[in-house]
Amino acid sequence: MAVTPFDSGLYRDLFHDPEIGSLFSDSAELRAMMLVEGALAKAQGGLGIIPELSAAFIERSTREIQIDPGGLAAETGQNGIPVPALVKAMRKAMEAPEHAQFLHWGATTQDIMDTALALRLRQVLALFEKRLDAVLAQLADLAQAHAALPMAGRTWMQVATPTSFGAVVASWGLPLVDLRGGLDSVRAGCLNVSLSGAAGTGAAYGPQAAELRAALAAELRLGQRPVSWHSARHGMAGLSAWATQVSASLAKMGEDILLMSQSGVGELRLGGGGSSSTMPQKQNPVLPSLLGALARGVIGANTTLQGAAIHRQQRDAAAWMSEWMALGQVCMGLGRGLAVAEQMLGTIAPDAEAMLAGIDDGRGLIYAEALQFALTDRMSRPDAQAAVKALCLSVIADGGNLRDAALAKWEDPGLAALFTPQAQLGLAPADARAFVAMVRA
Repeated sequence: MAVTPFDSGLYRDLFHDPEIGSLFSDSAELRAMMLVEGALAKAQGGLGIIPELSAAFIERSTREIQIDPGGLAAETGQNGIPVPALVKAMRKAMEAPEHAQFLHWGATTQDIMDTALALRLRQVLALFEKRLDAVLAQLADLAQAHAALPMAGRTWMQVATPTSFGAVVASWGLPLVDLRGGLDSVRAGCLNVSLSGAAGTGAAYGPQAAELRAALAAELRLGQRPVSWHSARHGMAGLSAWATQVSASLAKMGEDILLMSQSGVGELRLGGGGSSSTMPQKQNPVLPSLLGALARGVIGANTTLQGAAIHRQQRDAAAWMSEWMALGQVCMGLGRGLAVAEQMLGTIAPDAEAMLAGIDDGRGLIYAEALQFALTDRMSRPDAQAAVKALCLSVIADGGNLRDAALAKWEDPGLAALFTPQAQLGLAPADARAFVAMVRA
């Protein structure tokens, strides 16, 4: 197995997301850093910090020259950072030392790398938004169509009281609605230029430091922070935390779907299952299982990334390198998870008969709570609870069903109306429709 299955040729179609992967490739990183160098030169030329002619040459060159990532590997391994080797290679490729000398003027490696990362993350977040919207639209369609479809609500893995499939779908989607609303905050935290120089003071730019930072931000259409964020990594940690919450919400949905589609329950039918190597009758639920695996991987990488926010002093190589190791895995895991969720939701279909069978196995015990509260018009709540519990134990031990036992004991035909799923759905249909309204607002 490869070090990470995201980059495995064998597991490519299971774990890898080509759109996210292309943004975390070596070539994408170098291209983004070169664009930042070009934009920096253009902004500096406009402010007279470097000759305007040189600035124009550098900006044009960064869009035209090609640099092989492999050719930078040895020097990057020695320096611990890729920018020195990149700048050297770019100056050589420009073949104009009189202009190339102004490349990377006053910047530090972290300025270039962090700003280039922001450029790539802007595209990553746009993909997340598009896919999250698609998942929410599918969930809204399911919740609307099945708002009043009864099924057993379960707590502690046991049948509890009736609910509706639409309400269950709404419970999957509600966290995603809230997290979708948090995307602007995530963007504000991490889509910013970095231009602070060696120790975060911007001293190399003199009195024009703030003006240059604003010009670079405008050129790249990124935000800017009023102080250096070299060692303030809360923006990246915030992105990772957000991605982890989305991944966990998708995995919760996947876990529920696994349980609802398992043999002997069959409340959901899944299309496109995987085959077994030895059991021809099986159709394995690959996609919901994959959501759980991806979320666990994101959670693990997020732990590393949250720890990477602990930067010593003004810049910390170890913490920064830890961030490099984890951020791509977080983004790949979520990106793939959203694509999997969209694919999976397109294949599921509820089985109304199986759901009805899950509500009542013939003993009617799921209506015990409703019966208990109905009896409080003639006895205290503790007495009603004790009486119904005793009746349930009798049904479990001796057979029969709770409805008939209750009618025989209290001789009240009105109690019969309690023993239907529709009578016990409560707010479930309304909750499902409220979720649909939130998504479609």
